Amino acid sequence: MSNLTILGTGGFGIALAAMCHRYGHTVTLWGKFPEEIAEIRQYGEHRRLLPGVPVDSAIELTADISAAAKADLVIFAVPSFAVRETARTVSPVLPASAVVANVGKGLEKGSKKRLSQVISEEIPGNPIVALSGPSHAEEIARGVPTTIVSASRRRQSAEWVQELLTNPTLRIYVSDDVTGVELSGALKNIIAVCAGICDGLQLGDNTKAALITRGLAEIARLGTALGADAATFSGLAGVGDLIVTCTSMHSRNHRAGILIGQGIPPEEAVRRIGMTVEGCIAARTAWELAQETGVPMPITEQLCLVLDGKAPREALADLMGRPSRHE
Repeated sequence: MSNLTILGTGGFGIALAAMCHRYGHTVTLWGKFPEEIAEIRQYGEHRRLLPGVPVDSAIELTADISAAAKADLVIFAVPSFAVRETARTVSPVLPASAVVANVGKGLEKGSKKRLSQVISEEIPGNPIVALSGPSHAEEIARGVPTTIVSASRRRQSAEWVQELLTNPTLRIYVSDDVTGVELSGALKNIIAVCAGICDGLQLGDNTKAALITRGLAEIARLGTALGADAATFSGLAGVGDLIVTCTSMHSRNHRAGILIGQGIPPEEAVRRIGMTVEGCIAARTAWELAQETGVPMPITEQLCLVLDGKAPREALADLMGRPSRHE
């Protein structure tokens, strides 16, 4: 068993803390906001994000980043926009021997970098591992069998995390394709927003199945253009995560899309979700990458236009009216 520090008191951070403690690890859960830490400590759960999931009193809750100084493994579980700041904050106290893992799924706005790239810029000396796959926090916290991927440029680090975190409810596969694993996790959120829009418009199963399939084609096109292995997109981090995010009401991206499809303005839809909707952040970044690489991403393009005010049904009509072509 090892000392784990989990950075982030959102749903995924809470879920990981509960799971890792359940299987014998010493767990510290760090959050940026002392008032949130105090509330979790007071009620023994995060009442807003994961009600009914106990945070055992043996899990150390802290707003002091120096707690990471004793960690064997540090897990980033913060939104994409907070990754760089969090990495910069923890870097001075991080042991040189610690492995850093990231479970966030997104791209950094502006730089268009993958999150492991952002972390490695701020923490250049430690091995970085990306953990991704079909994994809702609500289900991990409750011990629902889940399977994910551990990816790193240092295979030994990916295998170490695999061995450390594997338990009767979590199975982990290893991948060398960090680019593909991370891009799958970031780009599937875009398609999940669109799948939600389909549901909000009450378009039916045919439409959503086509959207998911063609969405996967877009993800794979951009991913391979950026150096990913095409096989990754047919695996857990690719199609596996895409399916679960596009079809589940646990998905914030899916729920936000439903509201948009029902006629709620995008900014209001995101506000109603009350948490980060990564697909709405990643869409514009992905479209910029598509334009830079010359990769066609018509679904992503139309979502960007919808986020700027275009009516979803007009976006659908434009997608359906594109010139005919071979699959």
